[in-house]
Amino acid sequence: MVGLVPFNRKNRDLATRSGLEDFYNVLDDFFSSDWPLRRSLAYDTFKVDVQDKGNEYLIEAEMPGLSKEDIKLAMVDGRLTISVTKNESTEEKDKNYIHRERRCVSMSRTIRLEDADSSGIKAKLSNGLLRINVPKEERSRTTIDIDVE
Repeated sequence: MVGLVPFNRKNRDLATRSGLEDFYNVLDDFFSSDWPLRRSLAYDTFKVDVQDKGNEYLIEAEMPGLSKEDIKLAMVDGRLTISVTKNESTEEKDKNYIHRERRCVSMSRTIRLEDADSSGIKAKLSNGLLRINVPKEERSRTTIDIDVE
């Protein structure tokens, strides 16, 4: 009986949530040093725009404060995945800490590009904007009539 979690019949959700988690997150954001500029990862991720330019796709992703070492791109089976991992920590010696915190951010977005040519993809990070050019490959679209027996 100790491991059971009560069930809230009104919300159809686990009753262990107090409802104050969002309030505490707002307080933490308010008292952080970069409060108005910081986005909450619980509700947000980096923004991505995808344009069809005819013979290629242009993907633009907002990456403020990131370096190219923090970004990983992968194309697998017509799916472009943009992954970001940022670890923020400072190395300070000769300090007697009682409490110390670090921040680690990890997020990813996947975009389906079924006619992408993975051999000619180019990416460039400039002023917090990641631009990815994905060429399209020529595919012949054929229609096959199937007889029903």
